[in-house]
Amino acid sequence: MPATATRTIQVVIHRQASPAAKPVIQRFEIPYRPNMNITSLLGEIALNPVDVTGAPTTPITYDSNCLEEICGSCAMLINGKAMMACSALVDKLLAQHDTITLAPLSKFPVVRDLAVDRSVLFENLKAVKAWVPIDGSYNLGPGPRQQPQIQEQRYPLSNCISCTICMEVCPQFNDVTGFVGAATIAQARLFNMDPAGSVLKEDRLRALAGDGGIQECGFAQNCVQACPKQLPLTEAISDMGRDVFIQQVKDLFTR
Repeated sequence: MPATATRTIQVVIHRQASPAAKPVIQRFEIPYRPNMNITSLLGEIALNPVDVTGAPTTPITYDSNCLEEICGSCAMLINGKAMMACSALVDKLLAQHDTITLAPLSKFPVVRDLAVDRSVLFENLKAVKAWVPIDGSYNLGPGPRQQPQIQEQRYPLSNCISCTICMEVCPQFNDVTGFVGAATIAQARLFNMDPAGSVLKEDRLRALAGDGGIQECGFAQNCVQACPKQLPLTEAISDMGRDVFIQQVKDLFTR
């Protein structure tokens, strides 16, 4: 028989039965298969929910949907690093560590096990009006033209998958500062550059000038390094910082 037939994967998972429950650690031993990702590893546990001692337990709760790094829902801490479970390859992880450790994102309320409540991101997006205002009650006709140069600048920002990894790794994102995070700033930049969305440009800039706004950014640049979609976050933050300042000066002289 091939040598891989008896090989196993040691997995340590930080679990929590409910938001108010005490966190616990469970260990699992999973049969090795080549080309697995963390999502398939968790699926193996669901097929046979037994810990390393042989005691029965429950399948691991986690968020997952697209399985191809598009939905952003399966973000978690994998060996201490914020990553997407669907694109985290077991073989690559085992080349660096003997054991795979899984934990929920640390800066969001735990719902259960590896699933967290990331609604703060969507509340922040609502605060900066990260959308294109469209009245669907009548035909608006063709949209305004957009220069190819602007399209090239906007497209990378449109790839945001709302995974909140940029917020997890940001030292400024915490309960004290209330910082909205890089993803929100980048989306405000995206819609400010849109010909139709720019009608709310001043509202977005004023929102980012308030508490928890762009002035809270410490430019650690952790976000751009950790972003799974490689968004130009530092450029977006820099551009929005300039625009927020200009808007504040305008408001000062138009009161």
